[in-house]
Amino acid sequence: MNDFAAGVIRWIVRLAVVAVGVVFFLSLLTVAALLAVVWGARALWARVTGRPVTPWAMRMDPRAGWSTVYRSTARWSAAPGGRPVADGPAEPAVRSRELPGAREVTDVQARDVS
Repeated sequence: MNDFAAGVIRWIVRLAVVAVGVVFFLSLLTVAALLAVVWGARALWARVTGRPVTPWAMRMDPRAGWSTVYRSTARWSAAPGGRPVADGPAEPAVRSRELPGAREVTDVQARDVS
């Protein structure tokens, strides 16, 4: 009896997965068909009105992207002349600060570089 119940549940799960797959496929097919109908109606309307059929394309100028990036560098770049942007006292850069505890190191022997 246990094997029979497991087999029935297995088949029910399989049928449910197949049904979900069929519904997903049919929804994609419906979207594609609607897109084709809209595209065909648009082309037909262009012919009826005597206008040229323009393709659906992403109208993008590559120069516009470059200028957007080029103009946004002011936000990320340093101020001209190396002056800080804020009016308050300038804090030293992170790389120019001394590491914490660097003055307490005693086991380092300085030697001449030759």
